[in-house]
Amino acid sequence: MKALLYNPVLIKELKLRFRSVKSSVGLLFYLLALSTFVFGMIFMATSFTGSGFFRPEESYYMFIVLTYIQLGLVLFITPGLTAGTISSEREKQTLTILLTTAQKSWQIIFGKLASSLSFLVLMLISGLPIYSLVFLFGGVSPLQLVQIFLFFLLTVLAIGSLGVMFSTITKKTIVSMIATYGSMLFLTGVTAFFLVLSIQASYGLGMGTPSPSPIGHFWASINPGIMAFSLVSPDGMFFLNEMTQIDFPVWVIYISFYLLITILALFISIKKLRVNMSKMR
Repeated sequence: MKALLYNPVLIKELKLRFRSVKSSVGLLFYLLALSTFVFGMIFMATSFTGSGFFRPEESYYMFIVLTYIQLGLVLFITPGLTAGTISSEREKQTLTILLTTAQKSWQIIFGKLASSLSFLVLMLISGLPIYSLVFLFGGVSPLQLVQIFLFFLLTVLAIGSLGVMFSTITKKTIVSMIATYGSMLFLTGVTAFFLVLSIQASYGLGMGTPSPSPIGHFWASINPGIMAFSLVSPDGMFFLNEMTQIDFPVWVIYISFYLLITILALFISIKKLRVNMSKMR
């Protein structure tokens, strides 16, 4: 635990990241964009008079849209923050120096990953006060907000781990970024396409009567967009259960799958870090 908390790589990366003006400006524009959207939606609902009503149903829709905006942020920014953590050190020819220090491989990987994700976590936390405005008008429970936040943390951790892994096993940052964004595209777009194919196949095999489709249920369960929908609209998942004929909580598969991705990606990163060093000699 002491080695985890007093990690020189983590401390140095945190100082570099949070002293940067770009981080403050990025956070400022993010909060401005969220605030503009929330207050714009409230003014539109009250017809710009300030004397209209903002119903709980409209608050609930605003919560859904905010959730998907945050999810888009997580999916788009996480690969950019993590895909160059190790490969950029290699390109600057500082990786060899870093590996000759007393730091262990897991400390370097953990420090790089934690410092990269800390900025994203800060953005998510800083957006919570804006999120909490929906409670003023009802329609959303605090439990849903907690579930959404934990869902974002797990998704950020898994995609960030993939970014660090590709950054470790590839020599160029651009290749690592392409591989990480490709993985993110597979988890969001390709899984949705496979879900549609699986549902169509289950209807075809049943000659008009749908047959159980476990593989379709699996593709749906690992898709971040569908997982977010199951959290903001639990009743809506009955439609998915009817299509796949599988009544199993999607969150169980989602948590298991993304934890497995995180563990495997970090394990490969730690194992391959010093292997690359021997190849450079």
